[in-house]
Amino acid sequence: MFGKKKQVTTIDKDQLELIENAQNRIKQKKRLYIHFVIFLIGAVFLILANTVLGIGKDFKIAGIDWFVYAILVWLFLFIYHFTTVFITHKFMSKEWEKQQLDKLVNQQQQRIDKLKETFLKEETKIAQSQAYNEAKSVEVETASEKKNSNELTIIVAAGENNAIGKDNDLIWHLSDDLKRFKKLTNGHHIIMGRKTFESFPKPLPNRIHIVITRQTDYKVPNGVIIVNNLKDALDAAKNDRQPFIIGGGEIYKQSISLVNKLEITRVHSTFDNADTFFPEIDKTIWKEVSRTTHDADEKHAHAFSFITYLRK
Repeated sequence: MFGKKKQVTTIDKDQLELIENAQNRIKQKKRLYIHFVIFLIGAVFLILANTVLGIGKDFKIAGIDWFVYAILVWLFLFIYHFTTVFITHKFMSKEWEKQQLDKLVNQQQQRIDKLKETFLKEETKIAQSQAYNEAKSVEVETASEKKNSNELTIIVAAGENNAIGKDNDLIWHLSDDLKRFKKLTNGHHIIMGRKTFESFPKPLPNRIHIVITRQTDYKVPNGVIIVNNLKDALDAAKNDRQPFIIGGGEIYKQSISLVNKLEITRVHSTFDNADTFFPEIDKTIWKEVSRTTHDADEKHAHAFSFITYLRK
């Protein structure tokens, strides 16, 4: 249970074979060296045995002492052994070594290629993940911007000739138009010029009034915001999702290039006695998205249409 854990070799079969044969080659060289030493000692022994001890002193072959033949045979075996190890490499040839090395190099290259492929796959996944996260981040930021950005809207009633008033007052009285104005602007910031504000008998309920005037000492009831220009008015209404610009004519001219939406009550009559007019609506910039038409009746002296435009 608590015995030494057996180590698992990471050397493959070809590498192991090369190592084992290299070890055998070293052993073979050692054997050759021992062979050479024994050959020298044996040759000396044979010569001494014959000449000093007189062993086989009278035995000759073709007139030559027998030990000479013995030494020559031993020398032949030594030369054969030497040739096998160092010249012919019969035991382990250079060609075999080259094949083994090539095989190992190829295996290592395959492993490197596999690692590269794995790395590229991982890198691709990481890149895709980063791209996805960045795209989601941009999408969230865009959605957040859209959510937080306000839809600045102009709301106005204008005749066919763009007339909107005379002597700081409306030229008509349309009950349904007033109801629509109340419904759309209820709970929002309404931006207006000083004269438009003064046309109200009192501030409209449930709406935040922002009045633009150059007068530095202009007095207004509590809750009414005074600013000196349109830019400051828009800044004051930045937390409203849909602030409305409600007039008058000069404020409409300054703001029509800034707004996203037009809520128009188009009164189907021409009013030549008007002294205040709404800017011409450029149909190349504005797209009509809805229209509801009302005929003239006992409560409405003029036919009119509720038209909504969005900036293209």
